[in-house]
Amino acid sequence: MRYFLIAGEASGDLHAARLIEELRRRDSAASFTGLGGDRMRDAGCEILVHYREMAYMGIVAVLQNLGKIRRNFRTAKAGLLREKPDVLVLIDYPSFNLKMAAFCRKHLPATKIYYYIPPKVWAWKTWRVHRIARLCDEVLGIFPFEPAFYAGYGYRCRYVGNPTAEEIALWKTQHESIPRENLIAILPGSRKGEISKCLPAMVAAAKRVAEQIAKQKGERYEIVVAGAPGIDDAFYAPYLRGTSIRCTRDTYRLVSQAAAAVVNSGTATLETALLGCPQVAVYHIACSKHLMWLKPLIFSIPYFTLVNLIAEREVIKELVGGYFTQTNLEQELTRLLTDAAYRQRMTEAYEDISRRLSSTPTAQNAACIITAALHTHM
Repeated sequence: MRYFLIAGEASGDLHAARLIEELRRRDSAASFTGLGGDRMRDAGCEILVHYREMAYMGIVAVLQNLGKIRRNFRTAKAGLLREKPDVLVLIDYPSFNLKMAAFCRKHLPATKIYYYIPPKVWAWKTWRVHRIARLCDEVLGIFPFEPAFYAGYGYRCRYVGNPTAEEIALWKTQHESIPRENLIAILPGSRKGEISKCLPAMVAAAKRVAEQIAKQKGERYEIVVAGAPGIDDAFYAPYLRGTSIRCTRDTYRLVSQAAAAVVNSGTATLETALLGCPQVAVYHIACSKHLMWLKPLIFSIPYFTLVNLIAEREVIKELVGGYFTQTNLEQELTRLLTDAAYRQRMTEAYEDISRRLSSTPTAQNAACIITAALHTHM
């Protein structure tokens, strides 16, 4: 069987690599081509475009890189037509992947299309649910509430497990329990655009809180930034210049050690919760004063973070848009570090989230569905 996979960022690269490994276990002769990163390449996939050339966030970044984006589309389309894959697997990255799905459906109608880790249409752009269902043979969701959401529109989505929960469960079995230390972890995101918007305030707030606690209680906290895959340390250097803050690539260990974390909203908030670290989530939104007023018209969910959505209540504080200020961040981070009861309630809620997700072998389940369907149609 020939597989073509498209992942547009680091987390998608990881989850796609896991799926490739599972598919190869079932078919040692299978071939894999696509757009992704180093993990997919290490799993045996020929990479036509690296996700570093694809991860553009925001209108300005997209406009500045239109030439590269068009080139990526041309490369992907040419690769599809050349490979004529039996299966096209899309991993998140909706703006690009839905266009590729439409192209594949038109020019390669025999190719089966699977959306593994579908876009978060339950959060916003709900109209995309119709396009996804029309273009894809199967939608393989990673959140337990997604099947009900799709069913509400008359479509099917299968919950195959959550790869983040599975990944962290595996990591925990391979590492001894790590004691908490006087560390403040900063997770500023995986894209350069969001890092540049969020990291300055995150660093400033963490420094200020650490200084105040050292002065008032004599306790000293080290501040450590989690570097994203594919982004060199040199990119972080200007934001950390003149400080003792260091950068690490071992994010799971950092979060497991930290007393508290400041996290850019996204999958990292869920990772932080599953690793049991008290946290505050932040997210920068351009023109936030106007967009926050329009929030009920744009977003169809009560919360922004996966942690709160899965728990169906506010577990962690969300400082989004106009609420993301250094002052608000300082107040919440201080509370996380000084209010033991608050931390306890948060970590107890984390345990409930972990139970809801379980550590089901996600990639294995997805591979079973894909290969079973292919054999049925052979």
